[in-house]
Amino acid sequence: MHDGSKRRYAALLAAGTGLLLVTMYVSLSNGAFDMSVKDVFGTLLRIDPQPDLDLVILEFRLPRIVIAALVGAGLGIAGAAVQGVTRNGLADPGILGINAGAGAAMVVFLFFFQGHSTSTGWVPVLAMPMFGLAGGVIAALLIYGFARTNGRLEPQRLLLTGIAVGSGLGAVSLYLTLKMNAKDFEMAAVWTAGSIYNANWKYVVTMLPWLAALIPVIVRKSYVLDLLQLDESSARSVGVDTEKEKAALLLSGIGIVGACVAVSGGVGFIGLMAPHIARRLVGLTHARMVPVCGIAGALLVMASDWIGRVALAPSEVPVGIVVAIIGVPYFVYLLYRQKRKG
Repeated sequence: MHDGSKRRYAALLAAGTGLLLVTMYVSLSNGAFDMSVKDVFGTLLRIDPQPDLDLVILEFRLPRIVIAALVGAGLGIAGAAVQGVTRNGLADPGILGINAGAGAAMVVFLFFFQGHSTSTGWVPVLAMPMFGLAGGVIAALLIYGFARTNGRLEPQRLLLTGIAVGSGLGAVSLYLTLKMNAKDFEMAAVWTAGSIYNANWKYVVTMLPWLAALIPVIVRKSYVLDLLQLDESSARSVGVDTEKEKAALLLSGIGIVGACVAVSGGVGFIGLMAPHIARRLVGLTHARMVPVCGIAGALLVMASDWIGRVALAPSEVPVGIVVAIIGVPYFVYLLYRQKRKG
């Protein structure tokens, strides 16, 4: 990267960070209970703490904003890994059924722990990402197995296989939710739609180890994602163990998705949109693209959550529905563009 390119990239990262901070402030200060700049900064900096402001900002809004940022960043980076491994610009953890696998596992968790699903204890909170990861891995293994021919992953078959597996796992989730009691059914239905309305600091602590461990793996292997855009023989000729690297990257992406789905439910399309936005901004090099994917994903989820919270106040639209309203037309646009290229 020459000096001019480095400066532009640094300016882009700075602009993205600035947009994140602005979005965070708008989300903190606006809602059913509006606050001034003085109220927000006085509470955060502990200059003039007040019990009612502490409750709204520190217990309700701030953990929700932090989780939205973490979920968006995680799904965006996982989407970059999945698209890089499959060499398919339409690949996305949600569309491929990985979200559905993690979601089905979470519904199983809620079903067998009825009456404990809203527990504030650490054990159920810490167990949720494990169930999400297990479900995502099972879904990925099914998709990977059906999409392979002659020992190789066929990107052309991957999308249809993912849709089929995702639909089947979605049916399992629906069946189990119908067997739940009324209280757990309501929670599962809202959670399945993609919602972070019940965010708290325990969920933040639960997510952080997974993201801190797995996101650096994808960042370190960004050069491998570049090499995987070549055909299999070319990648092997430069010393890349393609199957091993694909497995490591996919498993890292699945772990991130599992942790995100465990606390936010079925938020789709972020892993599809964020990589495309990043490519338009910084090009195809994954070392530059992956961080921008994280910023773009965080902005999308934070903004969507704020829109869902204030658009129909005092009612609330789950963040997954708001993202889908944006994501479905974008997916159709990408399909149309690929058809024209073909």
